[in-house]
Amino acid sequence: MTRGLVLLASLLLGLAQPASAAEAIKIGLLKFSTNGPTFIALEKGYFAAQGIDASLVYFDAAQPIAVAAVSGDIDVGVTGVAAGFYNLAGKGALTIIAAQSREEPGYPNNGILVSNRAWDSGLRSYKDFGGHSVAVTTIGAPTHYAIGVIADKVGVPLDTIRIVPLQTNSNQVSALIGGQVDAAVIPGTLAVPVIKRNDAHLLGWAGDEVAWQLGAIFVKKSMIAQRRKLLEAYIKAYRQGAREYYDAFLAKGPDGKVQQGPGAPALLAILSKYLGQPPEQVNEGLSFVDPDGRLLVKDIYRQVAWYQAHGMVDKTVDPAAILDLTFVDGHYDR
Repeated sequence: MTRGLVLLASLLLGLAQPASAAEAIKIGLLKFSTNGPTFIALEKGYFAAQGIDASLVYFDAAQPIAVAAVSGDIDVGVTGVAAGFYNLAGKGALTIIAAQSREEPGYPNNGILVSNRAWDSGLRSYKDFGGHSVAVTTIGAPTHYAIGVIADKVGVPLDTIRIVPLQTNSNQVSALIGGQVDAAVIPGTLAVPVIKRNDAHLLGWAGDEVAWQLGAIFVKKSMIAQRRKLLEAYIKAYRQGAREYYDAFLAKGPDGKVQQGPGAPALLAILSKYLGQPPEQVNEGLSFVDPDGRLLVKDIYRQVAWYQAHGMVDKTVDPAAILDLTFVDGHYDR
């Protein structure tokens, strides 16, 4: 009887023990539609189902996210990658493990907006940019790269454009509306309301001019060895959200036009909650995100080369050394 009581007590004690605690992970990101997959995965419990206690840490520009990943203030960065990121990664601090957003024709990601004052003065095309001021977040930011590759395409020397770094996206919007700069590269989530209020003119969307890998998922390099199973679980949950986002908002029908899926209204409500915008406004600024987290690998090489050519990335940075392609199958142009 004593042995039976001991066994029963042990069983009851085991049942009383809490389930293993979810592993905490801090995700650094911007409040843009490019992060729709993350918002969906969090709201619908995909991270929790993988044993992840995910929390969001918001920023107002991409470069500080890379710095926060290096310092350990966040565990995963999900944002645009550019000069500052590549320099940190080139020193062995950061590694890209999957894709986030990219510039694609037909999708509103980064908008090239012209101030009303400059528009009235004749700034009506990309070829007119020489001699004008263009706001970006920071020197070497994704917004800087966007205007740079467009200038290359239309034959305007980048050094004839006055690049004005304003540190945050909200500062860019204020300067553009106030006429302190002639133009700015504004992410779609912020650009759409500016355009609808007639506070500036849309010259075009960057992706309609040049397709390129804009955003990525990256981590501190040491984290891959220390917490690989956690990262694999993270990527699995993220891809669930990305697939739902893509199927609802981005998939094209037989006619080549985007046709929103039946899940769009419910997902718009989720994005509206996290972005703080009405669903109909969110719907006008939905950026392109690869549904499986696949990178345009060769484009990462092209970006590094472009930044190196313009003196923004150290010549010693090797793109191959900053990529870990083992977390996602089927990357493009490997």
